[in-house]
Amino acid sequence: MLDLQSVRIFVLVAEHGNMTRAAEAAGTVQPVVSQRIRTLETVLGRKLLNRTPRYVRLTEAGTIFLERARHLLAAHDAAIAPEDGGPLHIALAVSDHTLGTSFDTILRRLRSAVPQRVTFALRLGQSLEVKDLFDRGEVDLAIIRREGRGAEGEVLGEDPIAWCAPSGWRRPEGPLPLVSLPPPCGVRGAALKVLDQASIPWREAFVGGSCLALAAAVRAGLGVAPLGRLVAGGLGKYEMLSDLPALPASQVVMLVRAHSPLVLAAARSLSASVRDTLRST
Repeated sequence: MLDLQSVRIFVLVAEHGNMTRAAEAAGTVQPVVSQRIRTLETVLGRKLLNRTPRYVRLTEAGTIFLERARHLLAAHDAAIAPEDGGPLHIALAVSDHTLGTSFDTILRRLRSAVPQRVTFALRLGQSLEVKDLFDRGEVDLAIIRREGRGAEGEVLGEDPIAWCAPSGWRRPEGPLPLVSLPPPCGVRGAALKVLDQASIPWREAFVGGSCLALAAAVRAGLGVAPLGRLVAGGLGKYEMLSDLPALPASQVVMLVRAHSPLVLAAARSLSASVRDTLRST
């Protein structure tokens, strides 16, 4: 008989490509994950993973079993669901300037960490807006940028901010053309502060409602944008300008209202995924 918890952990390892991150997502420790994978491989009589100190990769047998494992877990979750129970629901809010265009992998891992009948509602906005949604109790989980230091929430890591311009861009004469989100964006505020301190004149070249819009404006050559490393990863070809004053890094923080085991499972998955993304980008 297959141990379903070991099967679920295998799926998490496959999603994260890392034993330690999978352990964080499962709420356990790396030696337990390793042991469960070894036991699962023994029961199946085949090797599922190739492991080195730097990475974990699926074998051919592991790739085949992964799809079966997903179906097995979905069937199990459906079998134990109450007959009169409606879909479970998790509400999330994410600062658009925190993950930008980079959170598709994070959402896929989140999908694997909770039962299939769970539905998600995701809201994007500036960090102050996201924090306000959390404080009003409208979302269970929130990911924000914090430009200063504070005690609230779990700090997942730091995301450096850089001046981004399209590849081959040449700075025009006159004020620096700035691409940014509107006030009260904290990244915009930090950028304007360092420009003013360095006595560098600037002008508003483009104000976007999302980081997708900022990425499009940079690619179109409208100006330079102060962007975090995660957001800049979605730009394609771009340059980081070194002739402008350095920008401070921001903390990436998770806020959790842990009122159920389901939300806790989702929070563990988000924490592990965002930490992994911050380290690898």
